[in-house]
Amino acid sequence: MPASRVNFYVAIGVSFLVALVLSIYPLPMDWRWWRPEFVLVVAIYWVFFMPLTVSFSFLCLLGLFQDLLEGVPFGQHSLGLVIVAYICILSYQRVRNFSLLRQSAWVFVLVGIAQLVDNWVQGMAGRPLSGIQFLYPAFTSALIWPLCYGTLNRWTHGFHH
Repeated sequence: MPASRVNFYVAIGVSFLVALVLSIYPLPMDWRWWRPEFVLVVAIYWVFFMPLTVSFSFLCLLGLFQDLLEGVPFGQHSLGLVIVAYICILSYQRVRNFSLLRQSAWVFVLVGIAQLVDNWVQGMAGRPLSGIQFLYPAFTSALIWPLCYGTLNRWTHGFHH
């Protein structure tokens, strides 16, 4: 395997590792509802801009690992990641031509879908549902999308061509 290809997969792995760390980084209790879905946002980036590089199997395993890290029902993040990745695969050709503002709106919708799935899984596990608060991470994820997009785009610029 050429060195540039190895570097590319290392970049993907590091980006997801950073996202996982940010997803469990301690926050004050009042702010926890507002934590962006970092892993999901990074997955959306990779599927939109390099659609054949991150497989559904990888995302499923990543979601299971995130479930273990966060102590939530097993499969919750996997289901959300795979559903959102499928929607991204269906729409990436259109969405990557959107302006950054429209992409942020689309990220809000995608993370909102994942949050609906998470809320449903939590309900099935017998945990109390949170009302409309489950959409707060969709809002903050849409807000951080331009920063995530810009950072990953600059960092992986050599791999796009």
